[in-house]
Amino acid sequence: MMNKISMSDIKLSSWNRLPAIFLSLGILGLTFAHPAFAQERMLKTITVTGRGVERIPTTKAQVELGVEVSGKTATAAQQEVARRSSAVVELLRSRNVEKLETTGIRLNPSYSYENNVQRLTGYVATNTVSFRLDTQRVGSLLDDAVKAGATRIDGISFVANDSAIEAAQQTALRKATQDAQRQAESVLGALNLTRREIVNIQVNGASPPPPVPMPRLASTLAKSDSSTPVVGGEQQVEGSVTLQISY
Repeated sequence: MMNKISMSDIKLSSWNRLPAIFLSLGILGLTFAHPAFAQERMLKTITVTGRGVERIPTTKAQVELGVEVSGKTATAAQQEVARRSSAVVELLRSRNVEKLETTGIRLNPSYSYENNVQRLTGYVATNTVSFRLDTQRVGSLLDDAVKAGATRIDGISFVANDSAIEAAQQTALRKATQDAQRQAESVLGALNLTRREIVNIQVNGASPPPPVPMPRLASTLAKSDSSTPVVGGEQQVEGSVTLQISY
C-alpha cells in the first residue's frame, strides 16, 4: 500500500534542508577567504640591502709608455720612432712582462706660426705600448726603458692578480649578505617583530675594481737620477646583496 505525501510534507522537508545549505555556503566562504588572509600575512616583508667591502694588496702594475720623435720628413720621423720602439719592445720582452700590446701609433705634422702665417716645420711620430709587471720590478724597468729610447710615460696603475680579485669578490658578497641580515634583525627587533624567512634574494654583484692610478709619474722620472720608487697600495672590492624577509 503506497504512502501518500502531502504538500505540507514537501515544504517541511525543504525548510529542514535550508540550515544545512546555509552552513555549507558559510564553510565554503571561509575556505575561499582563508588563503587570501594567509597570503596577506605572507606579504608582510622588509627589504634591506647590505654592502660588503674587501681590501686586497695590489701586486701588478699596468704601465703605458711610448716613444715620441720629431723629424724633418714623415719618413724620417716614422723610421726613427720605429727604431727606438723596437729597442723598447725588445727590452720589455726580455723582462717577461705580461699582456704586452701596442696601444697607439700616430704621425702628425708640426707647424710654426709667424705673423699669422702657418708653416710646416716637420712631423711628430709616436708609438705607445702597455704591459703588466710585478710592482716591485717596475721602477728599475722604467729607468731601463727610458735608457732604451722611451721618451714618454703616459700612465701607471696598480691591480691585484686575477685569483686574488675573484676571492675578494666572494668575500665581499658574504659580508654584504651578513650586513643585510643584521640590518633586518635590528629593525624587526626594535619593532618587536619576529623574523620568519627570506623570500627573495638579489645579488647586485661585486664587479672587479678599477686599477689604482699613480699620478705624476712622468715628472718623477724626469727629475730622478736614481731608481724610480713605485709603491702599489691596496685595491678595494665592493659587493652588494638585497634580501626580502617576511615577518
